[in-house]
Amino acid sequence: MLTSSFDPSHLSESVFAVPPLARDVEGEVCSVENAKLIRFLEAGGIRSLLYGGNAVFYHMRLSEYAKSLTMLSETAGDQTSVVPSIGPAYGLAVDQVDILREYDFATAMLLPARDVVDQQGIATGIRLLAERYGKPLVLYLKFDRWLDAQWVDALHRDGVISWIKYAVVRDDPSQDDYLHEIRDVFPAARMVSGIGEQPAIVHLRDFGITGFTSGCVCVAPARSMEMLRAIQAGDFETAESIRQWFLPLEDLRNTYSPIRVLHHAVAEAGIAATGPLLPMLSDLDDSLVTKIRDAVAGMTVG
Repeated sequence: MLTSSFDPSHLSESVFAVPPLARDVEGEVCSVENAKLIRFLEAGGIRSLLYGGNAVFYHMRLSEYAKSLTMLSETAGDQTSVVPSIGPAYGLAVDQVDILREYDFATAMLLPARDVVDQQGIATGIRLLAERYGKPLVLYLKFDRWLDAQWVDALHRDGVISWIKYAVVRDDPSQDDYLHEIRDVFPAARMVSGIGEQPAIVHLRDFGITGFTSGCVCVAPARSMEMLRAIQAGDFETAESIRQWFLPLEDLRNTYSPIRVLHHAVAEAGIAATGPLLPMLSDLDDSLVTKIRDAVAGMTVG
């Protein structure tokens, strides 16, 4: 694992893969299968890994947190950065930060919660967690106006935000007042589009965001990297063709669950056995798994 301090330029050097976390038949984190997926991603040019929603860190037991961090830090290559997640509950995040301090991760991402929170409370929690960790945190903006620009500005000025994952879904990503507001108070060079390939062209070209995260990259990392390089080169025709290429799998994710479909897709593509999903999520039925298998057939470009 890359252990150097956070460098904003790293956000534009690689698509930020957001992989599932493979588990064995007993539901325990499986180092062998996770290593297969990480090696596959690295072979396709990926050098950034973010373990959050797709890895179901939301429901991870605190008792398996340190084991999972050790596995990820020891498995990722020397040039691959790894960002684990904390939260979303504040008390859980405090205990996780205490564990994180024993490792050399450059930062961690706070998972967002919508229940039993308010904006001032969110801002206070982020500040306290970053101070306890001793490092700035990744801010995950997943819901519209979850944290108004004034609070983001204050946290930025206090130096507690490492970078921002912007993942608010719009029918038309080019029409996004909230993104404009956030970009006005936070450097675009430290913002990443957080909804995969589909809005990435608009976010990078029209809003100046520096990179993007992806789940589908776990099935075709080289293609996703090709899309990033095409956008950066201004070759939007090529980027659009790749965006369309990912669309069948992405449509299934949007229809049936981004997390569950990706979890099955990695297994059906023969990349790694991802195992059972953690409760409170359930595995998809056989008819949907067949659709996923058809969608990923021929997609595993390393």
